[in-house]
Amino acid sequence: MDLGDCYRLLGLRSGASFADIKASYRRLAQQYHPDINPDDNKAKDKFIALTEAYKLLLTVVLPEETAAHSNQVSTAGRDRPKATHREKTPVKKATSQEPTTPKPPNLVEIEQRLKWKTYEQLQRFLQERRFPQAIALAEALSDRLSGDAEVRQWLAVAYQIWGRALISENQLLKARIYLKKALKTDPHNKSLWYEVQRDFERLEQIF
Repeated sequence: MDLGDCYRLLGLRSGASFADIKASYRRLAQQYHPDINPDDNKAKDKFIALTEAYKLLLTVVLPEETAAHSNQVSTAGRDRPKATHREKTPVKKATSQEPTTPKPPNLVEIEQRLKWKTYEQLQRFLQERRFPQAIALAEALSDRLSGDAEVRQWLAVAYQIWGRALISENQLLKARIYLKKALKTDPHNKSLWYEVQRDFERLEQIF
């Protein structure tokens, strides 16, 4: 999938802004989400493709405020005259960051319902050994609820389960990648750490 395909999947023109990409993904993800289309395999495949396209675009398209800051940093030294020993460089006073606006109660409730419906779908994918779909679903939820510790744990467990399955399929290098991802995603989960260490021991025996 190239960048042109990603833009087309999200219904955008090439070069769309970060805000447009994010808004289009949220709208389409809700439309094609597996919980809304439980018996529609085409919708599930579309949701997975949208998520992959969105992630790829986020690696190349910076948020507007970040891009603006980068431009300021890169041009500051070139455009600003050098200060002499008689000149004093003006110092900007630090301004306190405005507090983030809390989400309205109904939005929080909607996100919680989405979270647990996605969890049920994630469990079905894992039971059916549809590991790529399970990973895509868990990663999409983790992106949406990035501060949720439970969601982070679900994603780490999904990585670990797929890594273990890859060992059984003798795809050892790929298995090692996903086991490491599991530890990196939820590094303070002791029970997960124990399970992953057992999987690494199996890998060492095979190697």
